[in-house]
Amino acid sequence: MTYLITQTLNGLFSAALLFLIASGLTLAFGVMKIVNIAHGSFYMLGVYVAYTVILRTQSLLLATVVAIVVVAAVGFVMQRFFLRRFGSEPLPQMMMTMGFALLFRDGALMIWGGDPFTLQYPALLRGSVEAGEVVFPLYRLFAIVVAGLVGVGLWMVNDRTLVGARLRATVDDPEMASATGINVALLSGLVFAAGAGLAAFGGVMGGPILGGYPGIDFDLLPLAFVVVIIGGMGSLKGALVGSIVVGMIDNFGKALVPELSYFTLFAPMVIVLALKPTGLYGRA
Repeated sequence: MTYLITQTLNGLFSAALLFLIASGLTLAFGVMKIVNIAHGSFYMLGVYVAYTVILRTQSLLLATVVAIVVVAAVGFVMQRFFLRRFGSEPLPQMMMTMGFALLFRDGALMIWGGDPFTLQYPALLRGSVEAGEVVFPLYRLFAIVVAGLVGVGLWMVNDRTLVGARLRATVDDPEMASATGINVALLSGLVFAAGAGLAAFGGVMGGPILGGYPGIDFDLLPLAFVVVIIGGMGSLKGALVGSIVVGMIDNFGKALVPELSYFTLFAPMVIVLALKPTGLYGRA
């Protein structure tokens, strides 16, 4: 029983990081229909920027803010000056984001080198929590709670604010939204930037556990795509459910049958696509 509880908590930690990555990916697709191959690079850049700031200031909070702002700005520039040119042409957009992903990976290798590293744990979050025979790192519990708060915040913005109403209108009918006075181009750029910032925040949260290295973007990107495919492209609820499903399956698969870990991860995606091609909460 102790083993089961511990692995479940580990699965929830994985789900928390995946949600921070996948929520931005599914937002970008929902608004602009962009299959962003460079989305994992935003996670990687977030880790590296935070690492650089921490080396100079020893402040994880400042590093988090700087990483989110810098990576969000990179995402905004990408969308406004490059991806926007192709409108609703998915293949050129996908190929351009692939080019950016390779550029970011090689740039990280040139600037920071290829040595892996981890971010320091916050002083207040070191140690473990004990409940009976279960011992679990305090930082991982913190990451789970933070991801939950981010999910609640995204839901409130999407469902309870004027910005969310404009966002939903843009997703449903961009031409009609533009006719009503919504600046669809600017909103699309801001959504893409917000998705990049969320991925960077995921990088900072995962930095003390997963660390950073050139190539971590392509290690995490398939997991993020499995999440949004299972949950449904463009659905925040789907991103949440998909993150929990993938986090649990990936963690238990690696723990119980490591030689079949890829099968246990991708088999549910194949089953979901066979039964519901739009994903659990996606729309045609």
